[in-house]
Amino acid sequence: MKLPRSSYYYKKQGLLPEDQTLVSRIEEITEEFPKAGYRKVTRQLHREAVPVNHKKVHRIMREKGLLVTKTKQFVKTTDSNHSYPIYPNLIKALQVTNLNQVWVADITYIRIAVGFVYLAVILDLCSRKAIGYAISRTIDTSLSLSALRMAIQNRNPPAGVIHHSDRGVQYAAHEYIDELKGHGFQISMSRKGNPYDNAFAESFMKTIKTEEVYLWEYRTLDDVLQRLPYFIEQVYNQKRLHASLDYVPPAEYEAKLINLNQKAPCLIALN
Repeated sequence: MKLPRSSYYYKKQGLLPEDQTLVSRIEEITEEFPKAGYRKVTRQLHREAVPVNHKKVHRIMREKGLLVTKTKQFVKTTDSNHSYPIYPNLIKALQVTNLNQVWVADITYIRIAVGFVYLAVILDLCSRKAIGYAISRTIDTSLSLSALRMAIQNRNPPAGVIHHSDRGVQYAAHEYIDELKGHGFQISMSRKGNPYDNAFAESFMKTIKTEEVYLWEYRTLDDVLQRLPYFIEQVYNQKRLHASLDYVPPAEYEAKLINLNQKAPCLIALN
């Protein structure tokens, strides 16, 4: 009986010659994106015109010990115990169909040798692209304002964009709210104690932690300032494949939408 090829790909004497190049490329991809699963690696190979199916990629990654393992969740940085006004959740049940329709904001911490560094980010919900960010040793309104102002400078948004965040004091403070109102934003906030209301921003922060921060073990603020902007701008925005964007990077997805002048491709239904 003739055995299927899958039964003899990996023998003790080594790989078939034509598979050596494939294995090397898979190892290169997972070295650049250590938390990429086998499906994402497969899609990257397809983008490079490599004819391979996901089962073979899974088999290779399993044999080489490259399959992703789950990591623990990170700690919240939200302080919603304040006296500032709270705004309703405007994105619940909303259908997102275009760029600059909804921006989501969040803050996370990065542990260093002594203390913490804080990262504030603004994402365009349609493309998941990071359009503004700021890094600081202090978690205050100036941190969130710096990220917002960077996003405004990068996008020059029209009036009416929904800005969604948690209820943290950094986003509810008068100075931040005044900045939003001054640029014509609609203000939206999550329900108290419900991280699912800002799940897309939370997901981005998890990506930052698992694919960059935990791997490099930053020791100082300078380490963070030198490495993290590169990851956000050059890796996450430009190279990292996003499953919900049909496995293309956020910047490429945005370019397609702009070139085609289409809205429907980024249809997102929020529960």
